[in-house]
Parts: sequence; structure tokens; C-alpha cells
Amino acid sequence: MYKTLTSIALASAALLGAAAHAQAFELSSADVSGAAPIANKYVFNGFGCTGQNISPALSWKNPPAGTKSFAVLVHDQDAPTGGAGFWHWVVVNLPASASGLAQGAGAANGKALPEGARQINTDFGAPGYGGPCPPQGREPHRYTFTVYALKVDKLDLPANATASLTGFMVNGNALGKASLVARYGR
Repeated sequence: MYKTLTSIALASAALLGAAAHAQAFELSSADVSGAAPIANKYVFNGFGCTGQNISPALSWKNPPAGTKSFAVLVHDQDAPTGGAGFWHWVVVNLPASASGLAQGAGAANGKALPEGARQINTDFGAPGYGGPCPPQGREPHRYTFTVYALKVDKLDLPANATASLTGFMVNGNALGKASLVARYGR
């Protein structure tokens, strides 16, 4: 009995040690961070905002084992929408070989995205990146950029899928996620 308990304890310690040394799934960006407000280059151009509406570069590393695709979602939880927040960018079906998106990859035509990737209509009513443009005179809003590692090669979404339906399907197929939060106010 003592030998069995010792073997179990050693095996458990080895597993815990391996888990402690495993690298965490991480998302980063050279363009946006929590340290400084989002630059005008990445701000929406419309609704009183005069940004360039260019999507920031994103990179990720250490996805969970078994990842078959990725999704990227950008959400403003502070938008005055009655609680739903505001979806600024929704990209699905990014291949498992992807490790990021280049600056400007969020153009509405999707040409800078990896083959097979799909952009879903945002709350601006069209596909592609839509930068921040919160109401004037309020506290800066928080923009959460999240990459999801998915257990499926492709999400089976209808042609008219909403950002919320997509988010539901992404979360239902997620193996893990990594986020960063950037702020912008005017």
C-alpha cells in the first residue's frame, strides 16, 4: 500500500511540475496596450471620430494542445447599449498555423487575412475592424482584444451570423483564450 501511495504521489508531483512549467497562452500587440491610450491610427473614422480605422497588429503564442483554429474578437464592454456592449471586430476560421494578424489585416475586404478566415459583421453593421469611438466626455472605454483557441477547424455559421451568435459559438468551442485590454476616450 505504501509503495502504491508513494507512486501516486510521485506521479502527481511530476504532473503538477509539468503544468507549472507549461507556457500560458498569451496575446500581445506592438500597437495597443494597457499602458497608453489607443492611438488615433486605430480609432474609427466616423460618428465624430477622425481616426484612420486601421486594425492593430496582434500576436499570440503558446496555444493549448489540440488547437485547430483561432478566432479574434474585440469588444467594448463600456458602450452605452443597454448592457450588450459593442463588437468592434470579429474574425473566425483563422488556421491553427496562425500566430497573429498584421496591422491593417482588418480591412473590410479581408484580403490581408489568412486564406479561409472570415470576418463577421460588427456592431457598425459591416465586416472588418471598426476602431473605438466612444461618446465624448465620458470615462475612457475598455476595449478587450481576445484570441480564442478552438477545437474545430471551422465554425459552421450562417451567412448572416451576428457577432453575438458568433461569440456564443466561439465560446462553445474554445480550448482557451488570451486577452489584452486597451483604453480610449475623447
